[in-house]
Amino acid sequence: MFTGIIQAMGRIARVEKREGDARLSIQCPEFDLKQTQIGDSIAVNGVCLTLVGLMSDGFSADVSRETLSLTTLGDISAGSAVNLERALTLATPLGGHLVSGHVDGVGTLVDVHEDARSLRLQIHAPAELAPYIARKGSIAIDGISLTVNDITGSLFSLNIVPHTRQMTTVAHYRNGWRVNVEVDLVARYLERLMLGPHSCTRDGSSLSKELLARHGFL
Repeated sequence: MFTGIIQAMGRIARVEKREGDARLSIQCPEFDLKQTQIGDSIAVNGVCLTLVGLMSDGFSADVSRETLSLTTLGDISAGSAVNLERALTLATPLGGHLVSGHVDGVGTLVDVHEDARSLRLQIHAPAELAPYIARKGSIAIDGISLTVNDITGSLFSLNIVPHTRQMTTVAHYRNGWRVNVEVDLVARYLERLMLGPHSCTRDGSSLSKELLARHGFL
């Protein structure tokens, strides 16, 4: 579990292809790994990975075939910048929101522009994720805990303050950039609770207008 507060940026030193999956070597001299051990979890651009090796200036982690196909880690190459966060502990301040590191889908940046000292982003999310994204709700983009400014259909907007822009990979964003999207955990569990017995059936496994009306939301 993570908070979405990025602790450092790293850089991909090497991508080793291994029989369909991959091992990433990540240089991160500013990332504190003193208390980190083999087997610990680290979020890399919002993807929870297991540390398998430590280097003098970084670490390595394996990425499964499924993770490569369902997240932007499949597009990554040597030299790419990545957001890093260690798993939280009971003593970790929850400055962002609860982030699992299990990416729900990949969104596409359709607009990036300056707004005073901030940066405004518009992201097109996969249509199936739109019901879980709410105005002023929490969302994780490449592992960064952010607040949704507005949403229309599956297009939502975000405001990036100067500190976040400086401390994360957001500074590299351009139109057409693909980003990892993780919706709020609460929205996912709420759906399952509302479905009740229907959660066990294939045709009752998602939200619908009928379901929302039955529970008084419409």
